[in-house]
Amino acid sequence: MTTPNAAVIVFPGSNCDRDCRDAVEKATGRAPAMVWHRETSLPERLDLIVVPGGFSYGDYLRCGAIAGRSPVMAAVAKSAERGVAVVGICNGFQVLCETQLLPGALMRNAGLAFVCRRQPLEIANGNTRFTAAYEGRREIVLPIAHGDGAYFADEATLDRLEGEGQVVFRYKGNPNGSARDIAGIMNARGNVLGLMPHPDRSADAAHGGTDGIALFQSVMEAA
Repeated sequence: MTTPNAAVIVFPGSNCDRDCRDAVEKATGRAPAMVWHRETSLPERLDLIVVPGGFSYGDYLRCGAIAGRSPVMAAVAKSAERGVAVVGICNGFQVLCETQLLPGALMRNAGLAFVCRRQPLEIANGNTRFTAAYEGRREIVLPIAHGDGAYFADEATLDRLEGEGQVVFRYKGNPNGSARDIAGIMNARGNVLGLMPHPDRSADAAHGGTDGIALFQSVMEAA
């Protein structure tokens, strides 16, 4: 049996875990391990951990707050400390902010309206382990579907993110009121990425586009 080199975390209310599984398998040729949120450890020698989108715990309290305290997230944090790549998508981005693996918070969309559409994005930093496979492309299109996707941080944090190249993706035509059009950021070390758009929903031509697959390919090529 082939050892998985990636894992997808599954919470009660996750609805993109299978999309992430399929996207990772397409990019790597190996099916990822599906890890239930109550587990306290992860498979060894992982190159990638994906925290998927959805409505973990029904978005009770606030989006990602309860999931951020699930037992498995301590193992995710330890893996991130060792340099394993972690990608949080949509609700997964919210979870990573709740666990302080990434700075800032995701707030209600401007106008309090849920947005669901294909969204043009600028690749703000193409020299990362998450974007290298885009090979110089500056614009991609990924689906978005969220009600709490407006990225917020204080001005000092925003300035630091900008200055250190930690803003990875920006919206072209801000759909939700995110500060400085931010759609995705990474940590200072460059191994933890959070983004509201869904690369997992753009990994097959039947989905209307394949711009998401290069994100997963980038991670595995870097590994």
